[in-house]
Amino acid sequence: MNVYELMPELIKAALNNDRKMLESTAIMISKKIRNKYPEVSKNIIKSLSMNRAFTARSLNSQVPVDHESRYELANIKEPIDILPPILNAQTLKKINDFILERNSINELLEQDILPPNSILLFGLPGVGKTYIANWLASELKLPLITLDLASSISSYLGRTGQNIHSIFEYAKSQNAILFLDELDAIAKRRDDLGDLGELKRLVNVLLKELEECSYSCIIIGATNHPELLDNAIWRRFDRTIEIQMPTESERKSLIKRHLEGYIKLFMPETLDYLIKNTNVVNAADVCKLCEHIKRQIVLNKSSDVNIIILEEVFALNPPKSKESKIAICKNLHKNFPKLSQRDISQITQIPLSSVSRYLTQRKENE
Repeated sequence: MNVYELMPELIKAALNNDRKMLESTAIMISKKIRNKYPEVSKNIIKSLSMNRAFTARSLNSQVPVDHESRYELANIKEPIDILPPILNAQTLKKINDFILERNSINELLEQDILPPNSILLFGLPGVGKTYIANWLASELKLPLITLDLASSISSYLGRTGQNIHSIFEYAKSQNAILFLDELDAIAKRRDDLGDLGELKRLVNVLLKELEECSYSCIIIGATNHPELLDNAIWRRFDRTIEIQMPTESERKSLIKRHLEGYIKLFMPETLDYLIKNTNVVNAADVCKLCEHIKRQIVLNKSSDVNIIILEEVFALNPPKSKESKIAICKNLHKNFPKLSQRDISQITQIPLSSVSRYLTQRKENE
């Protein structure tokens, strides 16, 4: 097609509000006229990159509602400055690369390269998928439209396809980030014989919406159950990133960040114990644990800060078997020789008589 043949396609796309077609046609025109009209070509690319600009008017648009319940189908949050997530270097690089590419749209389009517009985050609950979505909104200065597919849509199967279409149309009109939380709720494998036919049709609707989404609208999907997702869903996302449980060094960074200003109040051994004994705790629960600790320190000014911290660690995952109780009492006595048996009982919630017996047995065995 020459430029003149592309003009009707451009007009048609504009009249049909087909942003993806409009963008691709404009890029083709820019490419064809680049040698003869370089400034015009550059201005076309500049116009395309400028349509990402977010205006206050966008937030005032009516959020789509479910026709039966009249509940809004999404929540909108303006971007706010938050600290970057604490992740391993490889994962953080993938996310930062996405941010760099989104912020370099003008340069990419000038080279006929479409920027990525979608990320699929997967991992265990509490590892930071939602936090990452909010941080991306902060870094890209875009509002975050959050759709909880499990609670907001699946209860209304007859209307879900239309609801999904409405949300995507709304997100595309806002120049925003659309966050599809619990994506597996409607994107399950279509070969699952146990699912209803309606749910299988929803996967097709979602695939179509993802396929037709223009580069100017960013889509972030999140799931705790990647094994449930339909294979075609994975191919619709530019990046798929696994968010793993925090390592020891990452837990250390999380704890130091959230207990900043309080760390000087307790012994280094206590910090080490806190880090090592949260090895099965996800990032969200590590942050909650730090908040609990801070509250207890403020409200119990006369209490030993070290005992407060150790109490909170054991409250998170109390010992259940007799063997684990014996091991914990011995471990505390070894790592914190200044703790009395009463202190150990208070920390672990194991009766004082049992603590005394466990430690006495230890001495006899030695």
